[in-house]
Amino acid sequence: MSRPRLEPAAKRDPVVLTDPRAIKALAHPARLSAIDELFNGRKLTATECAEIAGLSASAMSYHLRALEKWGIIRRSESTEDGRERPWEAAGGSLRLESSEPRASLTGESVLINRLFGRQRTEALNWAGRDHDAGDDWNDVMTIASRGCWLTIDEARRLRTDLQEVLDRYQRQEPTDLPDEVKKIRVTISLVPTLADRLIG
Repeated sequence: MSRPRLEPAAKRDPVVLTDPRAIKALAHPARLSAIDELFNGRKLTATECAEIAGLSASAMSYHLRALEKWGIIRRSESTEDGRERPWEAAGGSLRLESSEPRASLTGESVLINRLFGRQRTEALNWAGRDHDAGDDWNDVMTIASRGCWLTIDEARRLRTDLQEVLDRYQRQEPTDLPDEVKKIRVTISLVPTLADRLIG
């Protein structure tokens, strides 16, 4: 089986979405499947994206064009043999920064459900797999949650610190992956709560 085509992404600027309509455009499972692969450095044709999402090539093309409209993905350079031009991420990462929280609530709610639903499914699948006593990956999965009392500046710094940690593990030249690699899903969740501040 051939390895996927990958391109280094960590050094490219992020795609920052501020328009609520752009955020809402993300909230479709087929689009999230494509985004997940493309923002991991892959270059894929509509046909390849369709196979990943379980759709027809024509249906997938519609979703890819919708993502292109908001600058989330773009066409890659033409292939030498003139075949279908692949798609690629328009930046090194994807960030949501809507200035209209209420206007983007619907799209963000669906996106949150999709992302955490996928993480839950993958965690349960890994935990429920057939365990091999000699599998060194058995102790890798970590699910942890902690509450921290932070100022807004501290919360922003924490977000930046976590992103920098992830960037350190982004392969700069991932076209030649070691045989023992696995795709690791990391979900960063910084959520201000409605809890009152602690009283003495």
